[in-house]
Amino acid sequence: MKAFTFWALAGSLLAFATVGTNRAMAVEKNPVVVMDTSMGKIKIELYADKAPITVKNFLSYVDDKFYDNTIFHRVMSNFMIQGGGFESGMKEKRTKEPIKNESGNNLSNERATIAMARTPEPDSATAQFFINVVDNNDSLDKAKARDRVGYCVFGRVIEGMDVVDKIKAIETKKDSRGEKSVPVKPVVIKSIRREKGK
Repeated sequence: MKAFTFWALAGSLLAFATVGTNRAMAVEKNPVVVMDTSMGKIKIELYADKAPITVKNFLSYVDDKFYDNTIFHRVMSNFMIQGGGFESGMKEKRTKEPIKNESGNNLSNERATIAMARTPEPDSATAQFFINVVDNNDSLDKAKARDRVGYCVFGRVIEGMDVVDKIKAIETKKDSRGEKSVPVKPVVIKSIRREKGK
């Protein structure tokens, strides 16, 4: 009888430990957002474990619906697509305070990753982001960047790279600096929302 009681208790403890582990894993799971654009949907996993400040900042804009009806204002087929800061007509949106640059998180600017855009000032990122469309953007990483600061990668496209590839292939015109990167026809970010249950 004592042996039965012991094994019953051990089984209960194991079951409890397993439930606890599963709950912990669920809590630690990275958030996922869905970006609905005029050219299709893009699903992005955010690396909250690797870039906590950046992900928290990005999600604050998502939750505020800041990105609704913004555009991809800079598109370069051999580099990246950038958006999140302008409405149609290149009207810039007012943002929150800049955040600390987390580019030292050992994540590389490779194809399908999402990173924060910024000015030449290291800790100047606010709402704008870019999605890398090629694998040779490691010059944007802290280890190889000319300024030794780099651009913080904070997530990856997990569904919808076909949509990203459609966006990168659109016709562009020159901007005020002579860079041929402004979409002739606006690519609208209709919304970015957390995936349900994430």
